[in-house]
Amino acid sequence: MNDNQTPIIIDTDPGIDDAVALAAALYSKELDIKLITTVAGNVSLEKVTYNTLRLLQFFKKEIPVAAGAAQPLIKEPIDASNVHGETGMDGYDFPEPNENLLLKEHAVNAMYKTILQSNKPITLVPIGPLTNIALLIRLYPEVKTNIKEIVLMGGSTTRGNSGVMAEFNIHADPEAASIVFNSDVPIVMVGLDVGWKALVYPEDSEKLKTLNETGHMIYHLFQKYRGGSMKTGLKMYDSCAIAYLLCPEMFTTQKAYVGIELNGSLSKGCTVTDLKGYLNMPSNATVCLDIDEKLFKGWFLDSLQKCN
Repeated sequence: MNDNQTPIIIDTDPGIDDAVALAAALYSKELDIKLITTVAGNVSLEKVTYNTLRLLQFFKKEIPVAAGAAQPLIKEPIDASNVHGETGMDGYDFPEPNENLLLKEHAVNAMYKTILQSNKPITLVPIGPLTNIALLIRLYPEVKTNIKEIVLMGGSTTRGNSGVMAEFNIHADPEAASIVFNSDVPIVMVGLDVGWKALVYPEDSEKLKTLNETGHMIYHLFQKYRGGSMKTGLKMYDSCAIAYLLCPEMFTTQKAYVGIELNGSLSKGCTVTDLKGYLNMPSNATVCLDIDEKLFKGWFLDSLQKCN
C-alpha cells in the first residue's frame, strides 16, 4: 500500500451488482482492499462466499476472504434470489475458486485483527446486510478508534424495494442496522433512491460485451439480473458505494439523523431519514440524496475499462 491509498474492508453478499462493485474496487489504484468478508443476503452464506472466491479467481486477485454471519441477528432470513438467480451469479461459467484464500476464522474476528493491525484507519464498505458489522461493533468496540468511516449501500430516504418503506440490505437485518447507525462511527449512507438513478442502459451493456474479459462476464450476468431491465436500465446499487469512495463529487449529500424502524408493523426496516430536523436528534450519517447520472455512467465504464 502506498500513502495515497485508502485501506478498506469490503463486506459483501454477491450478487450480480456486488460483482460489478468488486470489479471496480479491485482494479482501483486508490483503494487497498485488505480483506473481503461475506454475509448471508442476496443468497445463502455458502453461496455468497463461493461467489466471492470465484470472482477473485476470475480477476486473478489474491485477497483474503472470511465468511461471516449465516443469518440475521434476530429475524428469519430473507434472500434476493428472485433478482440475482439461484446461485446469486447466474449467467456466466466462472472458473473454480482458489479455496486457499478462505480464512478459517470468522469474518468478525478477521475484521478485528485487520483493523487493529492497520497503520491507517480502515474504511468499512458493507454492500450487503449489516450483520457482520453490528457483531464487530458489539464484540470488539475498541475497533471504532481505528475505523475511519463506514460507507454503506443500504437504506432509502423515500420508498423501499423489500418492504413498502424498507431497502433490502436494511430490511434483511434491521436490528444490525440499528446497532451500526447508533455506533458513533462516521457513516455514509448510499441508498436505494440514489441507486435508482445509477443506471446502465442497453447501449452501455453492448459496450461491455466487447470491452474486455470483465465486461464480457458482466454483460452475461446482466442477462440474468432483475434489478431494473435491459431495456429501461439496470440499477447499479452496490457500485454507488465504491463510486462514493473514489468520486464523492458526483453525489449530493446532507448530514442527517437516520433511525431504523424496528417496531412498525408496516414499516420495519425503514431508514427514517430526518432531513428537516423534526426529531431534534444529532446527525449520525452523511446521506446521499442525489447522483450525477452522466458522471456515474462515465466513471462506471472507465472503471471496467481498467479491468482485465
